[in-house]
Amino acid sequence: MATSRYRIIFMGTPEFAVPSLQALLDHGEEVVAVVCQPDKPKGRGRKLSPPPVKELAMAAGIPVLQPTKVRTPEFLEELQSYNPDLIVVTAYGRILPGPLLNLPPLGTINVHGSLLPKYRGAAPVQWAVLNGDKETGITIMQMDEGMDTGDILLPGRLDIASDDTAGTLAVKMAELGGRLLIEALEKLKAGNLPPHKQDDSLATPAPPLSKDLSVIDWHSSAQEISCRIRGLDPWPMAHTTLEGKWLRLFAPQVIAGPVSEAVGTLCRADKTGLTVATGNEYLRLGEVQLEGGKRMSADAFLRGRPLVPGLRFPT
Repeated sequence: MATSRYRIIFMGTPEFAVPSLQALLDHGEEVVAVVCQPDKPKGRGRKLSPPPVKELAMAAGIPVLQPTKVRTPEFLEELQSYNPDLIVVTAYGRILPGPLLNLPPLGTINVHGSLLPKYRGAAPVQWAVLNGDKETGITIMQMDEGMDTGDILLPGRLDIASDDTAGTLAVKMAELGGRLLIEALEKLKAGNLPPHKQDDSLATPAPPLSKDLSVIDWHSSAQEISCRIRGLDPWPMAHTTLEGKWLRLFAPQVIAGPVSEAVGTLCRADKTGLTVATGNEYLRLGEVQLEGGKRMSADAFLRGRPLVPGLRFPT
C-alpha cells in the first residue's frame, strides 16, 4: 500500500464535517466515496434538501452513498468495493458496527469535537459552552464500537471565548478538525501516530440536547444563564416568557454588582439591552426574539414593543 496517498471513504453529514472533507481534497488524498445521511425535508415546502457534505462531494465529483441502514451485509460489500485504505468519520450521525470500522487495513478514525475522554457523545461542542469551560478542542481518535471510547491519536486544543456560542465555536472547531486531520494523516504515513488509551475514569457524557434545557431559571447566576443561552444557540435556544409568549434570548453579557431586585426583574430596558436581575449579578441581553417574530437587537425590539423596568419574567 502506497503511503503517499490514501484511498479514503469519508463519512460525515452536517456543516461541521465539511472542513474535514475539504481538507482531504485540498491535501490531495484520494477520497473514493462519501457516505452521509439521507436528504431531509426543509423549509415551509418541506422540499428534500441534501446535507452540506453531499453538496461538497457532488461538486468535487465524488460518489455519494446515503444508506438508510449501515448494519447490512449489502452496505458493507458496497464499501468494500471501493477498496479503501482508511475510513474517516466526522459527525456522521450514527453508531457504526465493528465490521465496518475494521473493514479498511488502517481501520476508521474519527474527528471528535472535544478533548477526550471529556464529553463523549452527540453534543460535545454545546456542553463545553453550557458548562462554562474555558478550553475545548478536537481529538483524532481510532474508532471502536463504544461511544467515543477508542484510542486517542492526536489532540488539539482551542480556547473558548467569553462570547462564543455553540454555533460560533463549532465553526472554529470544524476548521481545527480539518487541520488536525491532515496532521494526523501525515504522522500516520510517517509511522509516527501511536495510539493512547483513554482514561475511562475521567470520561464525561455529552448527551443530545433537548428542549427541556431551554427554559431559563432566573435564580441561577448571571454566568450560568449566560452559558445556558450561548450553549443553546443556535438550537434549541433559551427562552423566558413575556405576556404568555416565548421570548428567546441571545447575546448575553454578565454585569457585575450586588443585586437588590427580585430575581427575574427587568431592571433596565434601553438601547444597550435588557438588563435582568439574577440569583447572582445582572444579565444584559443584547438580542431577543419573540415567539412568531424575528431575532433582532434589543434596541430594535424595544422600539416596536416598549418594556417598562420593574416587570418580572417568570422564575
